Amino acid sequence: MPDQTTLAVGSSAGISARTSASPSAGPSARPAFLAALLAAFLTAFAVCAGDAVARTFPFGPRRRGVNDLANQFVPYHAHLWDLLHGRADGGLLLNWQSGWGTSFLPDLGTYLGSPFALLVALFPRADIEYAVYTVTVLKMAAAAAAMTVALLRLRPGPWWAAAVLGASYGLCGWAVIEATYNPMWLDGLIAFPLLCLVGEWVREGRRPLVGPLVVALCWVANFYTAYMATIGAALVLLVRLAAADALRVRTLARAVLTVVVGTGLAAPVLVPVFLGSTHAYPGWTKEFRPADGTDFLARLLPATYSFATPAAFLGTGTLLLAGALIFHRKVPRRERWLWTGFAVAVALSLQWGPTHLVWHVFATPNGSPYRQTFVLSGVLVIAAWIGLSHGRPGRRALLGGTGVVAAVAVGATASDLVTGWTYPLLAAGLAAACGALWLARRGRYGVVAAVLLAGALVGQAAATTAYADRERPGRLDDYPAWGAEQDRRTAALAGADGWPAYRTDSGRPQITGNEPLLFGGQGAAYYSSHTPKVLTRTLAALGGGWTSNGRNLQSLDNPVTDALFGVGARWRDEGVVRTGPVPPLVTVRPEGAGAPRYGASPFRNQEMLLGSSVYTLPADGVCPVGSEVFLWAPNLKGTASLGPGGRPVKLNGGLPKRRAALTSLGVQETAGTAAVLKGKGTKDRRIGCLDRGRLAAAVAGLRASGAVSVDVTDSGIRAELPPGTRGTVVVAAPRIAGWTCGGRPADSYGGLVAVRVSGETSVACEFRPPGLRAGLGVGAVALLLWVLPGVMPTPASARKSRDQTPLSR
Repeated sequence: MPDQTTLAVGSSAGISARTSASPSAGPSARPAFLAALLAAFLTAFAVCAGDAVARTFPFGPRRRGVNDLANQFVPYHAHLWDLLHGRADGGLLLNWQSGWGTSFLPDLGTYLGSPFALLVALFPRADIEYAVYTVTVLKMAAAAAAMTVALLRLRPGPWWAAAVLGASYGLCGWAVIEATYNPMWLDGLIAFPLLCLVGEWVREGRRPLVGPLVVALCWVANFYTAYMATIGAALVLLVRLAAADALRVRTLARAVLTVVVGTGLAAPVLVPVFLGSTHAYPGWTKEFRPADGTDFLARLLPATYSFATPAAFLGTGTLLLAGALIFHRKVPRRERWLWTGFAVAVALSLQWGPTHLVWHVFATPNGSPYRQTFVLSGVLVIAAWIGLSHGRPGRRALLGGTGVVAAVAVGATASDLVTGWTYPLLAAGLAAACGALWLARRGRYGVVAAVLLAGALVGQAAATTAYADRERPGRLDDYPAWGAEQDRRTAALAGADGWPAYRTDSGRPQITGNEPLLFGGQGAAYYSSHTPKVLTRTLAALGGGWTSNGRNLQSLDNPVTDALFGVGARWRDEGVVRTGPVPPLVTVRPEGAGAPRYGASPFRNQEMLLGSSVYTLPADGVCPVGSEVFLWAPNLKGTASLGPGGRPVKLNGGLPKRRAALTSLGVQETAGTAAVLKGKGTKDRRIGCLDRGRLAAAVAGLRASGAVSVDVTDSGIRAELPPGTRGTVVVAAPRIAGWTCGGRPADSYGGLVAVRVSGETSVACEFRPPGLRAGLGVGAVALLLWVLPGVMPTPASARKSRDQTPLSR
């Protein structure tokens, strides 16, 4: 005869059932599997339905690529595709395609650590946007399934209700509005319920070896949101122990050890990621300002949107059940007050400066300041489940929960974020939730109750998704979807590629911040949280441009820098152009030539790095006839032309956020013609006149003394030198931390990798990301602790301990 737990979990009418099962008893496998499957299906269906209603990619012409989705995630997944198919320039340690050569392991750990990212390999390269969309939806579905399993582990209850609540977590506003264009954050959405499961295993003394592996997986997938998820799961465990009056030092120590060993196993990725951040250009700092209280409440409701407020929408049914918990007399008093107080405390922590900093690793984010909102969503879902798993809320509890929802709705009326769809959707969802809970009391209407509750959630979530899809492009930077033009550009760059004999630059105009990863080539453009300080400063000294306050570096279309970095072909004016003969990637500066000390003029800085004078800097701003006119106006937001009738060139300056690059205005054909600038920031400008003949002579000299042959690898470069070479060997790559030449740290020559030679016939430089060796060491120690008997309790000892000291709810 099945026990009471099985009835409560397996029956659609079991919402009012009570359980006296052992606290360590988990849900039976089949209902838990069905519940997880249903939650995943509801989540995926609602997201796709919302995108289809909004006619957003891939279901319509509306663009999906905004902000970091187009600038980072699509290009990085394209690069991962290339790596998995053996087509990338570089490997796991060194990315030769971006920023003239950058460290890749920190980017891999930040943007591509999720196992779901590997699925892009199954798609055609040209369908990379479809691949990223699929990965995004699957992550939300996986989060819903994980939360469903976690709920059934926390307490037995009706499986279909757990599925709906799990889906409400996967469809929370934070996921469908914010994380949908930052897919790496969705790994945190998955991590929170998984880490809550680990907490349950720790509390019950189960799976001591699996727990650290789950922790490691979560931290490797995305360390940033895993940190937040770990805090949330730790607090959930403390509430669980306090509710059971079982706050034992041994349990807490076991929890700490599990997290320490798990993060230690992830250290080979985590340490390089951390050090990559310390070497990154600082970007900008922001001061946290809490959201207005009415806006905070409005974001709990459907069909609202705002970048700087917490997207805490969960579905009216979940909000009703969470609000009803404090009034639910079937729930023990201690549990009611602990879970309700916990949910309120987490909500308030989002608004208070000190706790805001704790949630965000003690640094206010440059973008949305409420990236921890998914933890609040998870806590509210757990609170709703705690009440529901003790039985159907009575009339008093339902009235109390309805009052909480009504209070939120009334408090949000003064917010400008409320839309015409908000309250109708709220009312419909509230009616459906109340009807479902009433019908669930009658066993034969359990299916109808499930359909009502699920239908209300899907409808509200789809509407919220559609509303966000329509609002997002107008409020954020948006970018064109992949099409025939992108195919043509990719094919043209591939046809011109000559790496490593020369670089091919994806050129201007730029569509995204990581075009070399998306279209191919080996250019200067690069956008990452790990953009190195030395790269940004070197590029800026040479006249480069940026956005995102120096983190998003742009291609620099300039003949001198093309020579310095061996760019032999580049995309320009709708086609690939050959820039002429360029020096090899490895060149030699003569003995006695000191390293450049950059100043304020990018023209003089280029000459110092080149070792030759190629510019004339006229005091009156007018260049000699036959020279090419270059404008340096980093703060100009407007247009510039050579004379009133010249071809206008658009510049997008606006320091410090945006910096316009050094720009060619064309060849001076008529004496006395001056540059004409229109727009903002026209005062800070300089003119340089490039003598192509002098540049050709300088290039010929570097070619004559440069490397005879160059071989690049996934982690370094090797060059054969002319016999008797003496001086400074310069590699056309930024001297980021991690470069060594001949077993010693590489020198810097104007920000580039360098090494002094005295008669050597070859030189070899290797790159190892800072922290990789230390991370491997920490990982080895953690692995030893993980397998060492007595450190992590064995299943047998855990069962013995559990039998001797049983826990009660």
